Parts: sequence; C-alpha cells; structure tokens
Amino acid sequence: MYLTLLALPLSCFICLALFGRLLGTRGSALLSVFSSVCCTVISCFIFYEVALCACPCHIVLAPFFHSELFDANWGFLFDTLSAVMCVVVTLVSCLVVIFSCSYMIEDPHFIRFISYLKLFTVAMLILVTADNYIQLFVGWEMVGLASFLLISFWFTRLQSSKAAIQAMLLNRVGDMGLALGVICLFYMFKTTNYQVIFASAMNTSELLVLGPFTFNLLDVACILLFIGAMGKSGQFGLHVWLPEAMAAPTPVSALLHAATMVTAGVFLLARSSPLFEYTPTAAAFVTIVGAITCIFAGTIGLVQNDLKRIIAYSTCSQLGYMVTTCGASNYAVGIFHLFNHAFFKALLFLSAGAIIHALANEQDIRKYGGLAQVLVFSYTLVLIGSLALIGTPFLTGFYSKDVILELASARYALSVHFSYLLATFSVLTTSYYSFRLIFFCFSSCFSDPRTTGTKSHLATFEKDQVSLGKLPNLHRQNIKGAHDPDWVMSLPLIILALGSIYAGFLFKEMFIGLGTDFWNNAIFVNPVNANLIEAEFLPQSIKLLPLFLTVAGAVLAFILNMYFVKRSYLMASGSLKTLYTFLNRRWFYDKLLNDLIAYPTYYGGFNLIRVFDKGLLELLPIAPLGLGNNLKKLYIQLGETQSGLIFHYAVIMILSSVCFFAVLTSPDIFMVTDSRIIAIMFVALTCLL
Repeated sequence: MYLTLLALPLSCFICLALFGRLLGTRGSALLSVFSSVCCTVISCFIFYEVALCACPCHIVLAPFFHSELFDANWGFLFDTLSAVMCVVVTLVSCLVVIFSCSYMIEDPHFIRFISYLKLFTVAMLILVTADNYIQLFVGWEMVGLASFLLISFWFTRLQSSKAAIQAMLLNRVGDMGLALGVICLFYMFKTTNYQVIFASAMNTSELLVLGPFTFNLLDVACILLFIGAMGKSGQFGLHVWLPEAMAAPTPVSALLHAATMVTAGVFLLARSSPLFEYTPTAAAFVTIVGAITCIFAGTIGLVQNDLKRIIAYSTCSQLGYMVTTCGASNYAVGIFHLFNHAFFKALLFLSAGAIIHALANEQDIRKYGGLAQVLVFSYTLVLIGSLALIGTPFLTGFYSKDVILELASARYALSVHFSYLLATFSVLTTSYYSFRLIFFCFSSCFSDPRTTGTKSHLATFEKDQVSLGKLPNLHRQNIKGAHDPDWVMSLPLIILALGSIYAGFLFKEMFIGLGTDFWNNAIFVNPVNANLIEAEFLPQSIKLLPLFLTVAGAVLAFILNMYFVKRSYLMASGSLKTLYTFLNRRWFYDKLLNDLIAYPTYYGGFNLIRVFDKGLLELLPIAPLGLGNNLKKLYIQLGETQSGLIFHYAVIMILSSVCFFAVLTSPDIFMVTDSRIIAIMFVALTCLL
C-alpha cells in the first residue's frame, strides 16, 4: 500500500506522456481522476495507520549508490509528519485535477497539462517520504522541474516563459544552498540518513574557522538548509518568482501555492527540527526572515490590483507565519497552519479561477464590481476563504494563526519578540487586502475613484458616463454572460469550503493539543524551547489583539474603498503618492535585484565574452589570424592527410598498433628510453604523411 501511493501517479504520468494521444482528452481526464482519487484514499489509510495508530513504517526499496563506507538507498519513511503531508498533497492535487478537467478541458494541450500535474504529485511525494537528504534533494529538484514545466505551460506567452525562467533561476540559488547544507551534514556525520544524523546532532561541536571568525558548523549547515527552504517557500530575498508564477494557469497556481511546492520549505524545517533545536543562531535567522516576509508581502498586497497576485502575496505572508513559528521551535503549529492553509488558499485560488473563467479571463479587480448579484456561488466561496484566511473566530485559520501569535508573544527571545510585532501588524494588512478584494469584486456599489462611492453620486455619474459610452457600459460588457462554475468545478470548491470551515476545529487538539502524542517523535522540540503552557495563560488583551486588528482592517477597507473612495484616491495620488508607489513597486526590490545582481552579472558576462572569446581566443598572437582561425586551418590540413592510398593507411594502422601494445606491455613507457621510441614513430608517421 505504501509504495502504491507513489507508483500510481508515476504510472499515470508515464501512460499520459506516452499514450495520452491514444487515450484522448476524455480518457486522459478519467485516468488522471481515477489515479488521484485512489492516491487520496491510500493516503488516508496511511494517515490512519501511521499517525492515528502510531505505527510508522520504514521501507528500504533498493540501493541508490555505494561508495566505500558510504551507502545511499532508495528508502521511504512514513511517520506522522510524512503521513500528514501525503494527505495534504494528494487531497489538494486530486481536487485540482478534478477542477482542471472542466477548467482546462478545452485547451488543445490538456493531456500535456494533466501529465505535468501527475509529475508534480510524484515529485512532491518523493520529497516528503524520503528517509535521507539525498533522496529529498532528488524530489526537491523534480519539484523544481515540474514547476518550470507548469509555469511555462503556455509557452507561446512571453510572460509565462519569463516567469518560468525566473522561478528556475531563483530556485537554483536556493538549491545550491540546500546542496551545500547536505554536503556539510555529510562532512560532519559521514551519512545523509535522517535517523543517524538526528541521533548524533546533539553531540556534534565541529567548528568552521574563516579568518578571525569561528562558526559552529552545524549552524552553518542549518542556515544553508534554510536558504534552500527560502527558495521553495518564497521567503524574503528569493520570493520574487512566487507572484510572477501567476502567469501559469489558475489550477497550477492553486497547486503551487496551497499544498505542494511552497510548502516544501516548511516541511524541510519541520523534518530537520532535531538540527535546528541545537542551533539557536540558525533558528533566530529563520524567525527574523519569516517575520520580514510577513510584513513585506502583506504591505505589497495592500495596493495590488490583479486578483491572483493579491492571493499570491497573501501566500507569501502566510508562509512567513509558518517559517516564523518553526524558527521559534513550534514546528507542530507551523505544520498545522500549513494543513489549514492548504484548504482556504486552494479554495481562494480555484474560486478566483472560476471568476476569471466567468469574466473572459479578466483579472483586474478594478474592472469588477457587482458580481455578488451574478456569481452568488463564487461570492460565497471567496467570502468563506477570505474569512478563514484572516483568522475569523471558529473558522479554520483562527485555530492556527492565533496560536502562532500567542506562542510568539510568550517566548522570551529577542528575535521572537521582533517577529511577533511584525506578524501582529500583518494581521491588519491581511484583513485589509482580503476585504478590499471582496469589496472591489462583489460590491454592488461600483468603486470608481472619480465618485464619492455613494449610490446617489454613482447614479449621477453612471447616467453621465453612459451617455458618453464610457466606463459603466464597459463594466456591463465585462459581466455580460458571467455565470457560476459547473458541477465539475463546483465539487472541489465545496469540499475545500467545508475544510476551510471545519478542519481547524476537528484537528486542533490532535495536532497541537497540550500533551498530545500525535507526532510520535516525528518532530523534536527541545524541552527548553517549549512554551505552549505559557501561551495558555497570556493576558486576555493579547489574545484579543488579533481579532481587534482583523476588525480594524475590515473597517478601514470599507471606509477607503466603499465610502471615501474619491478622497482615498486623491490621497494615494497626492500626499501619499510616494508611499503608494513604494508599495505598488514592491518596495523597489526588483529594481535593487536588477541593479545590484542582474545587470552586473550581465555586463560581467558580456565583458568576459568580449575579452576572452572575442579577444583572447581570436586575437591570440599565435598566428596573425588568431587561435580560432588557426584551429580551422589545422582541421583543413588534417583533412588533406586523407590521401586515399591504401599503403598509407596500412602504415598508420601498423604504427598505431605498435604504440598501443608498447603502452600496454611496458609500465615504464613514459620513461626517457621508451619515449624516444615513441618520438621516432611519430616523426616517421609525420614524414610519411
């Protein structure tokens, strides 16, 4: 059963890749749905047996490679952490495949698309079930390959190709960090197996000396591992690819942002918890980067106008929460938020796909408005997903998001307190851009900045503009023919909506309840760093602060985008223009990245080509025409040696055979005496030619 979980999607991918054209569109869709449903059922059985019955399973399938004392095997570790991740990956992948069977069915390359989805699922399952870092790295690279193929699926679109290349390059930076981290671990422990490394982590104290500085080598290894996680999970510094990946089809966005690629980094942190617990410097670095990502992505999302980009920056912010709480030694809470986040973020992305599909691929929310009266079902789903995202009490996000903030507040560490302040402010930004999206898309009051936003002004404005044939007519054309999704797309949305409402309540005590033994040593927390009890007895004001900020963000979004629309527009284009531009241009991080890294690298490569290739190789004073032309003339001269005379070829064969047997039989062939014989043979051959 355990290996079947990986064999089914792999077999499906091979069948679709080789025989998809014979199966046809409908046959490929049925095969992929059947495979996805079977994988989901199997993962649920594995979850029951491994997590609920506390029976972890370790399978050594075959040897990978052996080198002297180092052995690496194809092994699969099914513990509680892997079981939870398998459920998340297979369930969301199954729902995305079902959704795609209606959303993408008219695409002429649907079979290729669905095969890429299966490849992505296989890669992610290999990653989360690996029992050593080398196999994890194999799954890591396969996930990167599958993401490149999916993001560039519409390869005729320039933006899709650029986004795929950007994702590949930035992930290569993170992958280099992960590879170096694995090398450091191998240098210290002489193995890459999880169990051996984790059992020995507490006793290692190797130091790395770089000039006047001395570092703990385990700290360096953990920081390098986290750099790998930064690339996949879109943390600050390597986050740029994540919003740009919105150029991919919407089901791909849901798959990447909800349950697979971006959660790989959080999984790596949780899997490596026995290492990070003994490296306080690396843990503090993880916490600070996660907190910066929270505030960075949250503030950028305030002023975005693309529907999918708003949700994408929301993903960056939520990943910041997960990374922050993992850095504060609350790995179970981070995985619990990952589990909850998979439901409401997949719901938001797929609902956004349904809206975009209904409005003829329009993604600019400034061209929406009044959709609550047209797309009632989609409005309900987006509302549920947004309320779960902002942490509304008794919805899924509330049970994990508030615990993250409470644990950060109760931890006595400077880095964690810093992260608490930034993460708490991010609650306000999350509430603001979530309600801003709802008001822009579904409000019956059309939010044009040239009006005050009231219905009386709107009626006058619309009457004037209709006579001129301007904006409201265009708006009515946009929503003309809009409709809710069909039953095939609606089924995954309903399941995700139920998960967004009930999943947090049902699994809270199991995942993060006080004294729970659910994780069964899959996650290790140093008793010195555990602070769940302290978080239970925080002042009530701290516990209510996230709720107050959520309400404040909703009220602020209503005032600025529904009531004082014209005034807020004038402020954004007047006194707050600098701030608005700063946030809209993503803190000018892209410009800094281009100016400090991209352009110098480009010009360095250009100068290298100009000096080395054009200069050194072509103008090298070996001959007047340069090395390249001389090599060309040498090739021509060698070609002229083909005389066509049989006795010439016979002599060459005899001399070559003599040289070969001389080298083979004489171990001292390169000594002075024997080298003379070789020289004589070479001279004779040259004269003959």
